[in-house]
Amino acid sequence: MGCGNALGDTVLMETAMTTKTAHDTIQTLNGQSFAQLVLGGQGPIAVEFMSYGCGYCRAIEPILQQVARLIEADETVFRVNIEVEPDLAAHYRIGGTPTFVTFLDGRELSRVEGPDPSEAAVMQAVTGPFTS
Repeated sequence: MGCGNALGDTVLMETAMTTKTAHDTIQTLNGQSFAQLVLGGQGPIAVEFMSYGCGYCRAIEPILQQVARLIEADETVFRVNIEVEPDLAAHYRIGGTPTFVTFLDGRELSRVEGPDPSEAAVMQAVTGPFTS
């Protein structure tokens, strides 16, 4: 289905829990790390459910990276590749990608599917529930 690491970045860190590339500020989670870092996490967290096979996900990626850097002191942003973690996608009823789901202290607050690929729209998708 997808094309793996379509961004062409060199993998900097890869463990059983997360994958992060050299130019990446966002960790990719698997089921175990999702449970630990998102459901067991504290504070505001946004998760992008995405696929590297999704052209729209690839187009929004640089904007999401920029937003993640801007808010990193106040909020954590993670991603889940639904092609690698279909059980997580099914559990959270992800119907399309990208879908941004926000969590506070392990509980889902909101979700936005396919926001406009602008910094303002992505910022609203990942921080809106925490600034209202």
